[in-house]
Amino acid sequence: MTAKCIMVLGTTSGAGKSWLTTALCRYYARQGLKVAPFKAQNMSNNARVVASENGQGEIGSAQYFQALAANAVPDVRMNPLLLKPERDTHSQVVLMGQVNEELSAMPWRGRSLKVWPQIAAALDALRAANDVVVIEGAGSPAEINLAASDVVNMRVAQHGDAACLLVTDIDRGGAFAHLYGTWALLPEDQRGLIKGFVLNKFRGDATLLAPAPQMLQELTGIPTVATLPMWWQHGLPEEDGVFDDRSVVKGAVNLTVAVVAYPRISNLDEFQPLKNIPGLRLQWVRSPSELAGLTSSDWIILPGSKHTSGDLAWLRSQGLDAAIARHAEQGGAVLGVCGGLQMLGEALIDPHGIDGNAPGLGLLPLVTVFAQDKTVRHTSTRFASNIPGRWAALADAPVGGYEIHHGQTQQHAAMAAAGDVAHAVLPDGLGWCNAKGNVLGLYLHGLFEDAAVLQALFGAQLGGTVPTLETVFDGLADYIAAHFSEGVLQDLLVETS
Repeated sequence: MTAKCIMVLGTTSGAGKSWLTTALCRYYARQGLKVAPFKAQNMSNNARVVASENGQGEIGSAQYFQALAANAVPDVRMNPLLLKPERDTHSQVVLMGQVNEELSAMPWRGRSLKVWPQIAAALDALRAANDVVVIEGAGSPAEINLAASDVVNMRVAQHGDAACLLVTDIDRGGAFAHLYGTWALLPEDQRGLIKGFVLNKFRGDATLLAPAPQMLQELTGIPTVATLPMWWQHGLPEEDGVFDDRSVVKGAVNLTVAVVAYPRISNLDEFQPLKNIPGLRLQWVRSPSELAGLTSSDWIILPGSKHTSGDLAWLRSQGLDAAIARHAEQGGAVLGVCGGLQMLGEALIDPHGIDGNAPGLGLLPLVTVFAQDKTVRHTSTRFASNIPGRWAALADAPVGGYEIHHGQTQQHAAMAAAGDVAHAVLPDGLGWCNAKGNVLGLYLHGLFEDAAVLQALFGAQLGGTVPTLETVFDGLADYIAAHFSEGVLQDLLVETS
């Protein structure tokens, strides 16, 4: 078996590559084909724990969801190289699911010779085991400053002899120039791999596009194979976990969940299920004024961070620390996940230079020590049976998720001796809440992707109306089936360069 490769390239970041790749995975899987996703290199702090030769490893969340859409078991070959930004000029490099310190210390352009053999081998292995491999590019294939060291766009396309779609965000303006310019900057031997142009996020009357698509085809020889209308509510997490504040809340707003968006946020995609709950408004918060309208019934979430001490310093510089403390004092719910949990404690201690020392927010009597080794694992467990206060609905609820963290957190010994003890809500140091029961900290990612947890917290609101991932994937496949030109998606399976 040697799979046909279909690749989604974009004129820019944010053009729609990730969701279109996910849609294609489900579309072809529904044809009875064995399908796998692939992205050679992803840059994202949204990661999932999946199977690897070494037990468990990390891949980008987008490829995790694409694998689920393809009805495939996610594994590290689907995203062999993951770059996790830690600072503006430094990223942690994860190769085949494992952190690679040598590559992390290497200049960007110097990595390609080192990583390409494993990237090519991963793609070859997926091709050998599947009928179709749907590949996602990164950024734009016309970034000519990076072409010599490319390991994610046209080098991959050529290696897999992929039939490529080039997608552009027409809502940004300049779509036809983006398409033509991208095609024109490609070497001639690569242009032949582009089989169709896709206009994404179109608003209005599609007939008004004429004669531009035909003129573009006359210039390039490539047809425009789909015009995809703007679709805000498809239900799939965005590539970087960024949800759109313009989204319409389903029903009257009776609960606001404010997520603090610090500079090095990570794993924000795990909050997407909240966006789908009727009556719940999910919003970004970057200043105290955005918290001013919250009531004691609303939530504040401190999400994961790729640099906890740095984001904690930013949070203080904005005055958000005082605003969060006021909300907690008034009985409002505060949830910290992973890095957010670490921030809620008394102190961050970093003996190995992993993240940095810092005082915490002091909302939980905990202390975090950063360990040399990184914890990366799936976890299935159960909440304690005696959770107090705002989080009592979670009592005895089963929960599954994943851990990705260097920090190890425990009770602050001196505070515990003085009688200030955090209430353990999960075993093995995975979660605590305060005595009042309104501040909760967890190491477990994926809380809101767990059906039992959603039912416990929002059972009265769910009413069977919240889409499951399966309905989201099927909706994406239906959408592209309705808007691509007839026969195009099947023809891609037989296209050759």
